[in-house]
Amino acid sequence: MIYLDYQATTPLAPEARDAMMRWLDGPGGTGFGNPHSPHRMGRQAKAAIELARDQVAALFPAGGRIIFTSGATEAVNLAIRGSGKGGTVSVSAIEHAAVLDTAQDAGKCHVLNVAKDGQCNTKQDLPNDTRLVCLMQINNEIGTIQPTIEWHRKAKENKALYFCDAVQAYGKIEVTGADMIAISAHKFHGPKGVGALWLREGLDIEEVQTGGGQEHGLRSGTLSPALIAGMGAAAKLAKEALDQDAEHIQTLWKRATELFGDWKLNGSAEARWHGNLNIRRKGLDVNRLMSDCRDVMFSAGSACASGSGRTSHVLEAIGLSAKQAKTSIRLGWGRYTTMEEIEEAADRINGAAKAQDL
Repeated sequence: MIYLDYQATTPLAPEARDAMMRWLDGPGGTGFGNPHSPHRMGRQAKAAIELARDQVAALFPAGGRIIFTSGATEAVNLAIRGSGKGGTVSVSAIEHAAVLDTAQDAGKCHVLNVAKDGQCNTKQDLPNDTRLVCLMQINNEIGTIQPTIEWHRKAKENKALYFCDAVQAYGKIEVTGADMIAISAHKFHGPKGVGALWLREGLDIEEVQTGGGQEHGLRSGTLSPALIAGMGAAAKLAKEALDQDAEHIQTLWKRATELFGDWKLNGSAEARWHGNLNIRRKGLDVNRLMSDCRDVMFSAGSACASGSGRTSHVLEAIGLSAKQAKTSIRLGWGRYTTMEEIEEAADRINGAAKAQDL
């Protein structure tokens, strides 16, 4: 099988797996202690978590603190719900459903429009009562890099907080400044089931779920040393391999755009993470294509929305019709993807797509 769905999840790095194993001990081992216990095994587990906290923090702006969560969705909820009540939450039209749905549920929600190139339009104004602006750094469906620095500035001018979903950016490009930033380990070769919310220095928010008061009183619940150690190891590796990964991904992008040259690109080619190729082909039956290419793992949109039957809200936001959106596919690659896999996948996908024209 060929895996080209890196926006949905990434393969677990061997280094992350190795870091996790000690903390999965059974009877007779010493790594299964509760990190919130005061005894020796508990202190050892806590030390592993604090090491990982430093490793994760190393890819964020200087200062701030890391709150570990079960993943980005929990981090999103903690940021939006914990940062205040009342007022308006302004979100871009292409945010992940975790952000859009939470913002709408939290109260008044104002949607910021997006240009045809897939970037959030910086010329629009915020409502006077905006308390929070939410704009992701890299879009999960079309890979466009957003003008986060400009929107952070606009939020400050309006005395609002700025929250950034950096799930697709962390470990790939420099994470830009914000008041709050959400990440998820399994998007940068860490394990599933763990993520984090970064809070800038001096920012206080309220807890969303009550319980034992762990994680600075903001996120109750027993932390998993194994998952967090794996996340820390993946973050350390991402920092060390940042330039090498980027060069590899750029090489694959160049070849992939040649191989799919007769498809139409969705979103900007320049202001984009080049590990994401979202393309469309007139008259394409995507369900049939995926069935015909079942050994190539790719997507027709966000993995979180697959099977819903709904048209992609991201593709609609950049001006595509429902018909155009439903002829689109997303290919994603990364550190462990080979050139041979890109070429083989392109041969299969192009062959199956052309067969539909007959």
